[in-house]
Amino acid sequence: MALAAALPDLEILGAEVVRLNRPQAGMLFGSGKIGELKHRFAEDGVELVLVDGAVSPVQQRNLEREWNVKLLDRTGLILEIFADRARTREGVLQVELAALSYQRTRLVRAWTHLERQRGGLGFVGGPGETQIEADRRAIDEEVVRIRRQLAKVVKTRELHRAARRKVPFPVVALVGYTNAGKSTLFNRMTGAEVLAKDMLFATLDPTMRGVALPSGKKVILSDTVGFISDLPTQLVAAFRATLEEVLEADLILHVRDIAHPETEEQAADVRDILDSLGVDEGVPLFEVWNKIDLLAPPLRDALKVQDARNPGIHAVSAITGEGIAPLLDAITGALDDERQETELVLPFSEGRKRAWLHDRQLVRAEAEGKDAWRVTVRWTSRQRAAFDRLEG
Repeated sequence: MALAAALPDLEILGAEVVRLNRPQAGMLFGSGKIGELKHRFAEDGVELVLVDGAVSPVQQRNLEREWNVKLLDRTGLILEIFADRARTREGVLQVELAALSYQRTRLVRAWTHLERQRGGLGFVGGPGETQIEADRRAIDEEVVRIRRQLAKVVKTRELHRAARRKVPFPVVALVGYTNAGKSTLFNRMTGAEVLAKDMLFATLDPTMRGVALPSGKKVILSDTVGFISDLPTQLVAAFRATLEEVLEADLILHVRDIAHPETEEQAADVRDILDSLGVDEGVPLFEVWNKIDLLAPPLRDALKVQDARNPGIHAVSAITGEGIAPLLDAITGALDDERQETELVLPFSEGRKRAWLHDRQLVRAEAEGKDAWRVTVRWTSRQRAAFDRLEG
């Protein structure tokens, strides 16, 4: 229901949980349920049916014909929402790329018949090019075009990131399940006016702002797209670039809607996606338990006790501002790691480690010897630990 409600101008007429002992290969549901739903859809004037799960291309085609409606499965619905939310050039291109990848799988699996053929000259490879092959080729050409455009956008973003490294402000990334309140917290901490609404995927494109902490230290705060369970594989790949800021973060704030009945399951989904992205285990992570203003006083007090006992947990309300000051103090403490100067001897075979140091602007001086580089670096203990985990 929440996913459906995220699409604007969509009137939701109802929802039902249909239990399936075994999904039917051609129609997903059994004939009795299909007939029952067909009658109900006709009575209510339903034009769009949403299935919160995977529907094969053949099942989609057959159900649309039987019910005389448009049908979207979970992946198709999420793509529609993302298309509606995208604002930046990169966001639009990422959505288009994900949609084309999704359409191509529908194409390949749905049209298994061979009567859709266009005539050929006969002497170049058989009876001519089938329509499915022509459509597949057209999609592939469009994918190549979009990837070229994305490469330019990504190059520009990398230049911006390189420029930020030269002004070495730490990056603090907000991550969390969609609608956990990340953008509201972002606005509270930065004074910005990023779109913050009570709806899924209100933020799709990453937003960054500079923030001065109470100590005077400056950091870059990054708001990111909300995660969701069973994220379509097309979107995991397409939006990996959008989440690259998380991979470079010096501190991650995992924002949780602590008032949500499924907050534990949502948190597990976020942790799984962070693992799949390859986030460095050495990067400090705080759990920010947001929306405590929605809780009854006894439960709110209990959460505050956990907050006090665990330095990695912070109970806050981005709406009222409660708990924000201690969170900012904790961020300051986590990022105020004392820097030390160290001299390293790196054999020429360890060029990757040398490049890593230069990428992060840690090198203070360097001399090239007969068999190795002598590199003087200034770094934090956390940066040294990350360096030690590198290979070659």
